[in-house]
Amino acid sequence: MRIPSFSTIIRTFYALSNRSIRASNQTPFKSPQPLPRGTILKSMPTIPFLGSFFSTSSSSKMSYPLQKSDDEWKAVLNKEQFRVIREKGTEAPFTGKYDKHMPEAGVYTCAGCDAPLYKANHKFKSGCGWPAYFDSIPGAVTRHTDNTLGMSRTEIVCSNCGGHLGHVFKGEGYATPTDERHCVNSVSLNFSADDKPVEGTSSKV
Repeated sequence: MRIPSFSTIIRTFYALSNRSIRASNQTPFKSPQPLPRGTILKSMPTIPFLGSFFSTSSSSKMSYPLQKSDDEWKAVLNKEQFRVIREKGTEAPFTGKYDKHMPEAGVYTCAGCDAPLYKANHKFKSGCGWPAYFDSIPGAVTRHTDNTLGMSRTEIVCSNCGGHLGHVFKGEGYATPTDERHCVNSVSLNFSADDKPVEGTSSKV
């Protein structure tokens, strides 16, 4: 009997996890290059199906400048955005619209509140399956300890609204100025080629 490849196992696991989420009424690849098994597992943002069996991120206890109720967020976010940004979900690897997006200029902003997060020149090709940035606009991203999935990781959220972006990893050996990788969900972002990077935050009214 042929043993399934590791990438096939990951895709199957992701599909089963999301099917379980939909069944419990929670609103919810082809890799360009081989990746180390540990990199794929560490890179995966929190999957709610497993997260329920482990402790949660400390970001849920924090307060942010922009405050909205769930109903207010649902009025400005689509179902997938709400699942990822407000419920700390994830999009499947290698599917996000900004994964291979490599502009020369512009700014990536929070899909929830329009706060500027990353400059175009922060982005680099990591091959992890999600948009990767080696740095952020100063003060735009807040870090929290995340102990879901039975491991300790660093979650990153928008400093203005607390929206979930993904996770940051350090010391992976990428040839970047910081040797950090901000692994971000595309659905948590918008992009404008005309925006100028500014420090501080802005928000949707």
